[in-house]
Amino acid sequence: MITASIVTYNDHLLDIEAILRSIIASPIRKVWIIDHSDKVFTLREELQQYMHRDEELRGHIQRGFQIEYLHEDNVGYGRGNNRAIRLAMEEGCQYHLVVNPDVWFSSNVIPTIWKYMEEHPDVGQIMPKVLFLDGSIQPLAKLLPTPTDMFCRMFLPECMFYHRNKRYELAHSGYKSIMNVPCLSGCFMFLRTSTLHEVGLFDERYFMYAEDFDLTRRIHRKFKTLFFPSVAIYHKFSRGSHRSIRLFLAHTFSMVKYFNKFGWFYDSERRAFNKQILKEIEE
Repeated sequence: MITASIVTYNDHLLDIEAILRSIIASPIRKVWIIDHSDKVFTLREELQQYMHRDEELRGHIQRGFQIEYLHEDNVGYGRGNNRAIRLAMEEGCQYHLVVNPDVWFSSNVIPTIWKYMEEHPDVGQIMPKVLFLDGSIQPLAKLLPTPTDMFCRMFLPECMFYHRNKRYELAHSGYKSIMNVPCLSGCFMFLRTSTLHEVGLFDERYFMYAEDFDLTRRIHRKFKTLFFPSVAIYHKFSRGSHRSIRLFLAHTFSMVKYFNKFGWFYDSERRAFNKQILKEIEE
């Protein structure tokens, strides 16, 4: 069984309808919507109306598809998804998709990834090619970041560190081939749940940002974490931390926690993982 979770914050049905329709058209059997909104139950009421009026959705529900809405205080992105993942594990799911509300994809994406992971038990996580709305590629498969990488990306104009940033984003790979990458975006994380039993779930010390880097890195220690360009998804990619001081501070605090955990300037694992993927790209 495949399940999914979407963590929302002050979203309306219109904001998540595209990802819901993507999920409905896939083999996913259940999705948890974890609502951290401070607008009490607005989204729940809209979902209830949607399930009553939409014939396609009603048909899928009659065939066993489930939407479960959970409202809770804003306890953070990782903790919200962990709640759904634990419930999914209790129900015996084999794969779980963590996905952002501003993502959508065609009906072939989940079946293709699912088939690949069934045939490759050494793969613990997959992220497909991610596209901007204009069809260009979002560089979301990366090296593990150094403090210098993050300082440059957060505080300096890109022209001042262009070549360093392109190396960090693995731009010279062309994003055309499957790559075993140590750092993948949290906008779409297709996870094998048996892998999560071994390495653990999201580290809940992060409120927002860096929890995806942390989890992918821990999975990468024991399993392959793949950038998989055979299928593509669309991601609105708002880069909220570049437009909101509150989100910028949350991003900064999370990166401090990340480097406190794994090491600032001395991180032998980071060096080894990054060296390996760069070597594979060059071959």
